[in-house]
Amino acid sequence: MTKTLVLIVEDDENILELYASAFTAAGIKVIKAKNGLEGVEKALKCHPDAILMDIRMPVMHGHKAVEKIRLDPWGKDAKIVFLTNMSDAENVFLAVEQGSEEYIIKANTPVKEVVNQVRMAMRA
Repeated sequence: MTKTLVLIVEDDENILELYASAFTAAGIKVIKAKNGLEGVEKALKCHPDAILMDIRMPVMHGHKAVEKIRLDPWGKDAKIVFLTNMSDAENVFLAVEQGSEEYIIKANTPVKEVVNQVRMAMRA
């Protein structure tokens, strides 16, 4: 069986490394992107099993990145999990409209729980 592949799109280096380490420790291969534009490029090139997407980032924010990924034939069915600290109704609503599997608030969710939720999203 091939290793599962997750793309983490996160502009904060420390947070990016924290989640990358957790997924790697769980036996999941990781690709990293530091902004939405890089995330779109890597998603469409590598076709990961799941995408962990932050919202507020430089170059291109997460919702715009997801919008672009969804335009691609592969991307329209990609498993996308938003991982952010933005808990306002507008962002949550937009994520739901964009067909995300989950909307996780970083500050409220232990790293191990994020890994578990992404695993469940990949099976959905």
